[in-house]
Amino acid sequence: MMNKVIAVLFLWVVAFSVHAQTNDDRPLIVITDGVTEPLPFALPQFQAENSAASQISADITRLVAQDLAGTGLFREIPATSFISRVSSFTQPIAYADWRAINAQGLITGAVTVNGNQLVVKFRLYDVFSGQELGQGQQLVGTVDGWRRMAHKVADATYSRITGEGGYFDSRVVFVSESGPKDNRQKRLAIMDYDGANLQFLTDSSAIVLAPRFSPNGDRVLYTSFESGFPRINVLNVGNVSRQQLGTAQGEMAFSPRFSRDGRQVIYSLSNGGNTDIYRTDLGTGQHVRLTSAPSIETAPSLSPDGSQIVFESDRSGTQQLYIMPANGGDARRISFGDGRYGTPVWSPRGDLVAFTKQNAGRFHIGVMRTDGSEERLLTSSFLDEGPTWSPNGRVIMFSRETQGAGGTSSMYSVDISGRNLKAVPVQGGASDPSWGPLQP
Repeated sequence: MMNKVIAVLFLWVVAFSVHAQTNDDRPLIVITDGVTEPLPFALPQFQAENSAASQISADITRLVAQDLAGTGLFREIPATSFISRVSSFTQPIAYADWRAINAQGLITGAVTVNGNQLVVKFRLYDVFSGQELGQGQQLVGTVDGWRRMAHKVADATYSRITGEGGYFDSRVVFVSESGPKDNRQKRLAIMDYDGANLQFLTDSSAIVLAPRFSPNGDRVLYTSFESGFPRINVLNVGNVSRQQLGTAQGEMAFSPRFSRDGRQVIYSLSNGGNTDIYRTDLGTGQHVRLTSAPSIETAPSLSPDGSQIVFESDRSGTQQLYIMPANGGDARRISFGDGRYGTPVWSPRGDLVAFTKQNAGRFHIGVMRTDGSEERLLTSSFLDEGPTWSPNGRVIMFSRETQGAGGTSSMYSVDISGRNLKAVPVQGGASDPSWGPLQP
């Protein structure tokens, strides 16, 4: 029994790979699937450098802490444990005092408000090596954009400590739902990744499904039933103007996604009882058919380099995942486990595909390598579906629906290790999330 305990403790240490005695630019921790013990960090309240900054400095400090702790990779040390007090952004760091409370990371900052201008400065320290991690940074924005400023501080901190890109200063487009389960009212909405700054993009006069962000976050694709048939619309997020993808009478278009340059759309088109994958150039309107089979081919998703498409098909007799060249051609099957697979989405890193799996009466969100190996199921419930990746490929958001006539839809997120499963705070019902890129 003691040997097992020692082995587990060893895995915790190895998983974190703390580089405490180095002076190079390596990350403070290296994230692996074995990470189980969050890195403790100290975050004294950012200094208000004038009276107008008093409240906003407190708000920014709390949001930075929430962002970091919310990943499950970090643990905030409460201020009541502090030995040192930070009274100035420029004061020397008493590293021994922070080591004494086991802080491995220390974040200090200062905030100034002049009229509508907001200035935020911050520094990050590796406590055990007694070194600043990276260089101090200053952000300038507006007072009403304070949440974005806080997210940017958290992103920079996260990236310097882990070596990975951040994801806090990003948005999610989704389907907001209201009303009973047999008469749901649905409309498109957009929000910050943490549920703040909710805005509606459409009304509830027509059913809307499957919104998908463009690569730079300026447009959203979605499927609408306003004509009685599913049609694909392209909506400009800035001015909420839209255009519709041209289809012939009787055709049904759905499951759209942008190409990596945002100039084309790949989607499913149903005509005469057959469903295949097509590509349309948004500038010229030219359509290209990419699959030609008597089976149902749908839910296409491009690889990050734009060279391949992963999609779902029932060509083998059951719903499975396949990969083919971006211009069509021979497809290879990558899913071989028990059950049915759908809604595949390529990771921004290019190494994994996320998917929905139905097996033995349960739904799961899972990931696998692009060759179909190393399948891992991250969730299990009555109905989990529709995964979408964070900009850094570390976290997956998805829809979850509860059972019964009074069942509700909500959105959850989970780390790709299967840890840190949590609900996304959204008022009312919510489904079909699409995680956008980091904002400029």
